[in-house]
Amino acid sequence: MVVVTVLSVGVGTATGHEEYVVDETRDVEVGEFLAQALSDPFVVGPLLGGGALVIAALGGYLAFRPLQHDLAAFQFAMTEYDEYVPWLLRISLGIPLIGAGFSGYFVSPALEVDLRLLQVTLGFLLLFGVATRVVAMFGLAVYLVGAAIWPTLLLQLEFVGGFAAIALIGGGRPSADHVLGRIAGSRGTVYRRLDPIHDRADAFGEHIAGVDRFLPTVVRLGLGATFVYLGSTQKILQPDLALAVVDRYDLTAVVPASPELWVLGAGLAEICLGLALIAGFFTRASAATAIAMFTLTLFALPDDPVLAHVALFGMASVLLITGGGPYAIDGRLERLAPDIDRLEGDPAGVDSSED
Repeated sequence: MVVVTVLSVGVGTATGHEEYVVDETRDVEVGEFLAQALSDPFVVGPLLGGGALVIAALGGYLAFRPLQHDLAAFQFAMTEYDEYVPWLLRISLGIPLIGAGFSGYFVSPALEVDLRLLQVTLGFLLLFGVATRVVAMFGLAVYLVGAAIWPTLLLQLEFVGGFAAIALIGGGRPSADHVLGRIAGSRGTVYRRLDPIHDRADAFGEHIAGVDRFLPTVVRLGLGATFVYLGSTQKILQPDLALAVVDRYDLTAVVPASPELWVLGAGLAEICLGLALIAGFFTRASAATAIAMFTLTLFALPDDPVLAHVALFGMASVLLITGGGPYAIDGRLERLAPDIDRLEGDPAGVDSSED
């Protein structure tokens, strides 16, 4: 009831990532668009050819694995950043929440709902790492209730995976939780006698010990589902909106392709990338591709709000550090890989097969 009451404070207009940059759309239906695009050989041909090239490139890499030493060194370097993953996630969600609060919208720039105090408070608590798991679970509840009221929030679907990941892993360090825990755990401190939470927090941490290994899985699912949703709903199922973006930025002049090819190509690329992340297939490479796509979008579409992409950047960066984790196809690829422990220069025998 508290969450519902807070979310019901004030509603403005709700309209989404393509919607962030265009107001007027083309008058075209989904069926009409797909029928025209899929009957055009200059649309279908490049799509099939591009797909075949990607499959051939993946197959060739798996057959020859030419970058084993490089990837082993990269993954070894990434393991040195493991302790900063909770901080990275907290920043990635905290900053957009604070920005949304001060900008007068609720999570998504397409939803003009003034919940400044709620979002700024949640954002700062995440940034400082205060009661991190509780704050993340409350934030997730707020988002889910909000999405039930205003489906526009699904444009920022990554917040589900982000909040869930933070709730799973906790504040880490640096965080207020870590500092206060150390003070409360030290004998003779006044705070130890006043803190009613420390013992319960320690007991809860012991109860869920080991679940943090599923962090990459949660992040993969959250980020991958976001890509699939945006690629399908914002492009293929809303061609009028996507075609308006192509027209607004004259993208056909950048790459000489038809507007229909632009829309279908971008939509299918996002969907395939999302499915690869969900399946944990070449996870680090998929995450790097996602970061490249975000960066390209920010430069190509200067009107697209940066804050709307911060959580996506952060979650993709987490996967660069962690890799695919449990229940990823990468685990199968690891078993198919050669024994890199015997490769000259391999640091600590780390696995390099997933990319």
